[in-house]
Amino acid sequence: MPLTDLVSPNAVIPALKVNGKKQALQEIAVKAAELTGQSDRAILEILLQREKLGSTGVGNGVAIPHGKLSKLNKVFGLFARLERPIDFEALDGQPVDLVFLLLAPEGAGADHLKALARVARLLRDPDVAGKLRESRDAEALYAVLAMQSASAA
Repeated sequence: MPLTDLVSPNAVIPALKVNGKKQALQEIAVKAAELTGQSDRAILEILLQREKLGSTGVGNGVAIPHGKLSKLNKVFGLFARLERPIDFEALDGQPVDLVFLLLAPEGAGADHLKALARVARLLRDPDVAGKLRESRDAEALYAVLAMQSASAA
């Protein structure tokens, strides 16, 4: 499953302006709601509940907030490059500037975990993270995600 199966070109936010973790999650939930037809409040609630278990800031400036929604019919991804890094209570204490939201249907089981692992592997790659940080518009960001997932497949 390439990343392009998870993220469409309109699910890329090239320069999200936020001041903190909660605001970042709110903005991302609103955009995800627009694209999935789900409630932004429901998405935000799931993300905040997940963060209570432990930060989804995985290190090296990357966060992968994720959760499951009962009304979703397929795994959905959204990528945002933050205009400036924020404290995300990441595991390594580093501020986060690359955020990949992953939402899955309730019964997604292994697909959800596979998608999470693929996203984490991709964004952990310093070359990929560097290219994403250098890219300024949605098309360029999407091209990096699409190109990298094709070569990693």
